[in-house]
Amino acid sequence: MIAFADLAGQSALIGQLQHDFARGSYVHAYLLTGPGGTGKRSAAQLCTMAALCRGEHKPCGACGPCRRVLSGTHPDVHTVVPEKGKQIIGVGVMREMLDTVAVKSFEDGAKVILIPQAERMNAAAQNCLLKTLEEPPEYVIFILATTEAHKIPITILSRCQRYDFKRISIDTIAGRLRELINKEGWDVEDKAVRYLARMADGSMRDSLSLLDQCAAFYIGEKLTYDHVLEVLGAVDTEVFSKLLRRLLDMDVHAVIETVEELTMQGRELSQLAADFTWYLRNLLLVRCSDDMEDVLDVSTENLARLKEEAQMIDNDTLIRYIRVFSDLTNQLKFATQKRVLLEVALIKLCKPAMETSQDALLDRIRAVEKRLDEGVVVANAPVAAYRM
Repeated sequence: MIAFADLAGQSALIGQLQHDFARGSYVHAYLLTGPGGTGKRSAAQLCTMAALCRGEHKPCGACGPCRRVLSGTHPDVHTVVPEKGKQIIGVGVMREMLDTVAVKSFEDGAKVILIPQAERMNAAAQNCLLKTLEEPPEYVIFILATTEAHKIPITILSRCQRYDFKRISIDTIAGRLRELINKEGWDVEDKAVRYLARMADGSMRDSLSLLDQCAAFYIGEKLTYDHVLEVLGAVDTEVFSKLLRRLLDMDVHAVIETVEELTMQGRELSQLAADFTWYLRNLLLVRCSDDMEDVLDVSTENLARLKEEAQMIDNDTLIRYIRVFSDLTNQLKFATQKRVLLEVALIKLCKPAMETSQDALLDRIRAVEKRLDEGVVVANAPVAAYRM
């Protein structure tokens, strides 16, 4: 059974929840909000168990109510979800829930109403819930969870005690993964653990899912960094370094050749775009400050490479690269021709003349200056081009 102490990365928030429910001093409505995979669902389950627990230390996990909550069979716990086949929580579902609220608890304790996707309530359902929150029965506890608190009306928010779950740090996720790995007796390279922690983007749930996915491919073998890249279709930072240098040389042939190599290796192009954007972000941080070792999650070797490349590119060009790849990352989510979009974006970076934005114009000027410095004659535009 998971305990409050197992919810890593949210110590202050979880400590307060545990304190309230252990003493029975809870309020009638809670709102748990924050990014996915940060512990909201687990916290809601633990609060439910603590409210109904009959053990000395709440939740004990051993008493009848705790076991029934874990198995999903407790008669005083109701979960509000959309009707089958629908995405929205309608007023019909909410009214049905309120009918159960009107009936006292079966075990002379609290009655807990869970709404795990509170942002899915439509306006009618929200108004229906609001009427109950205005004058809630003494024995009822509402626990709402959402990743989009801005979709919850202020009238409901003002009647809830709000807890904001934060993204979990890479160090915390890596530490928890290492605990699990040691417990299971797996052999996993530290570099692979750090990469999985970063890929999870602050979500403990996603990091565990990625670890399970990778471990399933290499049962009984050592899980290395290269293995993780292979399973996830990701790319090593050395490839990003090579790609960046080819972009700076404006060598379209070499850049497209790199894409061909990665495609033939079966690399996931959406992940490539996202990871390269992160690589460019690290490069920008290195350019902007000399004291970024604690902020950047990179090895000493990669940091030295970033510092070298930071001297090869200026801020305006780097920001343009980040802009183009940020736009590309969003486009690739729904694209069917991902390789085409990636190649077009890379060619844009090599050929600033294809864009009309200010930062692209600056790149074009720098390209002309570079050619002049190298002694290349820049042909004058035809006179006809200036005729009205």
